[in-house]
Amino acid sequence: MQITGLGLIATFLILILKEQKPVFAFSITVIVGAIIFLFLIGQIQSIFQLLHNLATNANINIVYVETILKIIGIAYIAEFGAQITRDAGQSAIASKIELAGKIIIIGMAIPILKVIIETVLGLLPT
Repeated sequence: MQITGLGLIATFLILILKEQKPVFAFSITVIVGAIIFLFLIGQIQSIFQLLHNLATNANINIVYVETILKIIGIAYIAEFGAQITRDAGQSAIASKIELAGKIIIIGMAIPILKVIIETVLGLLPT
């Protein structure tokens, strides 16, 4: 409810300021986005801790779980940055942010893909 209320108030302020003071409107967008992210840090931390505990209990190598969590984090951060950049009217830069996030994700996923392929190949009869 707090996040929705904050978002609605910010939206109204931005709509009012956008015509006369576009720099202030954009500043409000960035600040409110950061505040919403700060509201969610506790939830994100709880989710990461739960996933860490589940991986430990399932005897899954924690390195793979941490890599997947980092990949998810990169995806969200890249999307957040791209949305802010699009709000500023810079869709070309937003696309580059998304592309960079995707390339970083692929690079981080290669070790996990390697293990999956090796496991599948190990299960196949020779």
